[in-house]
Amino acid sequence: MMKTLFALLVATVLLAAPAYAQTFVEGKHYEVIAEQGTDKPELKEYFSFFCGGCASIEPVVQQLSDNLPEGTQFKKVHVDFVRGASPEVQNTLARAYIVADALDRGNAFSTAVFNHIHRQRQQIRNDNDVRTIALGVGIAADEYDSRINSFAVRMGATVMRNEQNEMSRSRVLTGVPTFVINGKYKINNSNLDGRNFASELEQLVDYLLQKDS
Repeated sequence: MMKTLFALLVATVLLAAPAYAQTFVEGKHYEVIAEQGTDKPELKEYFSFFCGGCASIEPVVQQLSDNLPEGTQFKKVHVDFVRGASPEVQNTLARAYIVADALDRGNAFSTAVFNHIHRQRQQIRNDNDVRTIALGVGIAADEYDSRINSFAVRMGATVMRNEQNEMSRSRVLTGVPTFVINGKYKINNSNLDGRNFASELEQLVDYLLQKDS
């Protein structure tokens, strides 16, 4: 009887534990970049609209963000060190993303900007180009205009820039896209299986989210 109960207990534990296609190894698949993690679970992506790699995996990122465990926050941080536009336009893009995200149009705006730059091969020359893209994904003109230069949105873009600078100084952020889990783990994209990148990335994110839980 005791053996049967023990076997049932082991089976229950095994069923509750997630099954990963492979064993993830610190130093290979991910790095520990901080001793203390964030108070709440989060996935953060450092990216640039002018980064071809970021553009190519954007559908993967959007699917990943939609499937995160309940209570996990997803954040995108736009960096401005990838060449493609003036610092002023890059700042406007960061602010426009913040506006779009607040209006639940963040994914649509990101997709539209990536398509504009990398598929249609068009430049973003000024603030009006950014505004046109934002309005094209369903953001009302008056809503966009009232928010884009607001204190909260400008502060949000400043926070992005300060975080970028801090992560760059510490050599955590050396390129994009860069994924950081709970402020503690950085994913090594180059060591994931390129043939199965989306699935492996999702599994690794899930693994790291649960690592300290």
